[in-house]
Amino acid sequence: MKNILSGLILLSSIGFATEYFAKIEPINTYNVKSSVSGKVIYVNNSLESKQVKSAIIIKIDDKINKIDLLQTQLKLNNLEEILRLEKSTLASFKKVSSKSKFDKDNQKIKILNISSSINDLKTKLKTLEDTISKKSLRENKSYIYNIAVEKNDYVNPGTLLYTSMDLTKGKVEVYIPINDAKTISSKTIYIDGKKTDLKIAKLYTVSDTKHISSYKCEINIPNPKQFSALVKVEFK
Repeated sequence: MKNILSGLILLSSIGFATEYFAKIEPINTYNVKSSVSGKVIYVNNSLESKQVKSAIIIKIDDKINKIDLLQTQLKLNNLEEILRLEKSTLASFKKVSSKSKFDKDNQKIKILNISSSINDLKTKLKTLEDTISKKSLRENKSYIYNIAVEKNDYVNPGTLLYTSMDLTKGKVEVYIPINDAKTISSKTIYIDGKKTDLKIAKLYTVSDTKHISSYKCEINIPNPKQFSALVKVEFK
């Protein structure tokens, strides 16, 4: 009888256990991938494993893009001047009674074609500016965890360039039994046995793909002393 009672107490303790162990991870981790193609011409390897305030991490060759941008801008300027002259010509046609409707319509068509070409060039300019901006990868207030490419590598869209982390906060993820999910939010969170005023940041109400009988629960920790440290999380 004594053994049976001991077994029941043990099962009861397991059933209501709210003690978990988890690592403190950065609040966000970003795998930065290239969105353009090109040759890597600069890699700031000295920043790997360091906190960065503001710095370029990787540069992809944009020389041809910049030449194309300059030439496109010149073409645009010329076309806009031509358009101004053609509009002036059309205005003169309207004042001259000897000009036929055919001549006036042809002048209007010329103006429309020039306007269409101008719009195409403006679109090209925006595209080039966007491409050039994506060839210099800058980080602000991030931790550079890993640089995945080297100088002279050729990259394509989707190539992993580096991994950065946001260390302004930490987070721990634990997996709560589905049956406990309704009451867990009202409990006090203890970290390594110490009472805290932390709250659950996210509680997913769809079972986890690996922990099929549990919901993932995320707790954010401001200013953690050490990342990747294993801590005990309790709900009381």
